[in-house]
Amino acid sequence: MTKNEVGTAAWRTSSHSNGNGGNCVEVADGVPGLVPVRDSKDRAGSILLIRDSAWSPFLNFLAEERLG
Repeated sequence: MTKNEVGTAAWRTSSHSNGNGGNCVEVADGVPGLVPVRDSKDRAGSILLIRDSAWSPFLNFLAEERLG
């Protein structure tokens, strides 16, 4: 998968982003088998590709670290 292919995906801002310059991420829908993640403040920057099977465990880990 190339950055151009991911770039044409439908990006959406995280529900935890508040628009005040905090830690904001976007995820893309419609990429088979992957969940692309990028920094909403640097849309031309790096993209983290997470396998869709690892997405829920990844979110659970982040929630545990935040609450832990």
